[in-house]
Amino acid sequence: MKMPRKPKRKPSPSSDAKSRKNESSDPYPDFLSPTPEQCLSVRDSLLSLHGFPLEFAEYKRIRTEPGSQQESVLDGLVITLLSQNTTDSNSRKAFQRLKSAFPSWDQVMEAESNELEDSIKCGGLAPTKAARIKTILKTIKEKKGEICLEYLRSLSINEIKRQLSQFKGIGPKTVACVLMFYLQKDDFPVDTHVFQITKGIGWIPKTSSRETAYLHLNKRIPNGLKFDLNCLFVTHGKLCNLCTKRKQKEKLNTSCPLVSFTNFRKNSM
Repeated sequence: MKMPRKPKRKPSPSSDAKSRKNESSDPYPDFLSPTPEQCLSVRDSLLSLHGFPLEFAEYKRIRTEPGSQQESVLDGLVITLLSQNTTDSNSRKAFQRLKSAFPSWDQVMEAESNELEDSIKCGGLAPTKAARIKTILKTIKEKKGEICLEYLRSLSINEIKRQLSQFKGIGPKTVACVLMFYLQKDDFPVDTHVFQITKGIGWIPKTSSRETAYLHLNKRIPNGLKFDLNCLFVTHGKLCNLCTKRKQKEKLNTSCPLVSFTNFRKNSM
């Protein structure tokens, strides 16, 4: 007598598949802000107040003129890594000194650690950043045979995230900045200014973390508005008395247009 066959088990989803699902899901599916209309209204209000920020103008031009970008994907990754825990001006200066001391990435990879650290010390955390840069370059060289990340341009956003996240010291915000500024992808990084402002105007729950805010905002904000909104939030957060807790040398003298969308003080507490 033949024994009945046991039904075959369906293969469990791989960890990569689970990760892709998490990346594409909204942690707050019942939280319906922001709407496309709210996104457009806030974008237009901030644009009327600031104009488009000059510090991001070159990146906007590149998005409208494909192929005109001078910085490579790897340049962008290193620039963004150097920007961690320092100002934009310091990180740019560190990158310029790095490239001046070591014109090619192979030279950077082969440089003595103390020489590499010295070239980027103006950006802070030089020993940590130098070690991470060298590790990234060596990993790319071992896997690809050359130190180049231009192949990422042809990959999907989720695949780019997966590959860049494998590098030590490269977190979600760094990956998102590379996607938006250096790969011209529709992504929405969440830095301190973006996090504080979007919480203040009620676009994310008060209990949100930066990670859940990133997932929610990327699901809710229309792709065509992500770049402008992100740049405007960063600039507004640096200048507005109401939207930032830090004291700045230059502040806006006018009232904040975001107050009309919600009570900022109440929502940001």
